Amino acid sequence: MYAFKIALVFILLLSGCSDQKQLSPVENKTEAHLWKLVTAWPPNLPVNHEVTEEFAKDIELMSNGKLKVKVFNAGELIPGLQVFDAVSQGAVQMGFAASYYWSGKIPASQIFTVVPFGMTEKGSLAWIKFGGGLKLWRELYEPFGVIPYPMGSTGVQMGGWFNKKINSMEDIQGLKMRIPGLGGKVIAKAGGNPILLSAAEVYTALERGTIDATEWVGPLHDKRFGLDRIAKYYYYPGWHEPGPQMEMIINQKAWDQLSEPLKKIVEASIAKSGLTLSTKNEAENARALQQIIDEGKVELVRFPDNVLSNLKKMNLQVLEEEAAKDEGFRKVLKSYQDFQKLYSSYEAVTNKAYDESRDIESK
Repeated sequence: MYAFKIALVFILLLSGCSDQKQLSPVENKTEAHLWKLVTAWPPNLPVNHEVTEEFAKDIELMSNGKLKVKVFNAGELIPGLQVFDAVSQGAVQMGFAASYYWSGKIPASQIFTVVPFGMTEKGSLAWIKFGGGLKLWRELYEPFGVIPYPMGSTGVQMGGWFNKKINSMEDIQGLKMRIPGLGGKVIAKAGGNPILLSAAEVYTALERGTIDATEWVGPLHDKRFGLDRIAKYYYYPGWHEPGPQMEMIINQKAWDQLSEPLKKIVEASIAKSGLTLSTKNEAENARALQQIIDEGKVELVRFPDNVLSNLKKMNLQVLEEEAAKDEGFRKVLKSYQDFQKLYSSYEAVTNKAYDESRDIESK
């Protein structure tokens, strides 16, 4: 039903913008807005790149050319990890990234991407849109002149690529792993060495042994990166990122210069692109994982229960420590956890109960 509503809004906007006469007199006299959109992703990153390009085309089409968006991938205009600053400073008008990249500037931003052992995409998005999350998100970004919107998810991620088996917590001691966000802090508490690398550095670092392991996204992106050629073990589940939300951020001053119809077009395009990103990732990840299994070159391994249990315990400690250090983090985490508690009761008798029922053998 939600997907249907988004599609219906999108179609109505397209039809409403097909006739130049339907634009207001003010809009007809206004010169076209020329915006730059920078992303945190390398060129041709599957799904992300396609969705971003389509997003720009949709806006130009629906606005009858009144708003044109030019896309720049990471490194083409600025480095990927400088997206937030570029949007905040007005050097560009839009940015497509993940909020946990700005944790050094805004610690609580990590929560809007994902919380280890937290809610999956549906629960997280429900909290953001209808549980108070978006209001808190915008309050945190307001001092920087930036407006955030959720724009799709990569779904529950994989646990990562390793060149040695993880049988116990001792195997994490000294492990050099590319892992960002709160998950990286959990690995550090477990005795590992979390390392933040840009996308362009990941393959070479693992191939040369600069790192011992890496998480990336999911089967589609991981295979395209060639990680299945240089690692022996592919672990699951992705405890550290159970449903990360991507973000589209907009410069406040640029936003204020748009008419209300143009703002609605941008918001409708964000909603449509987010739906495409989420659903296409699900479909393509399923195909890519099956291909990895069929090729038989990599061992698919589940993290042992004792490892997951200890990581979960350490995650709670990390969250408490982060909350004690930053008031914004504490406030956002409380909102998140309150909603998670509410949602978990509902999820237990719906999604989880249904998943368990599918494992019951038919008699």
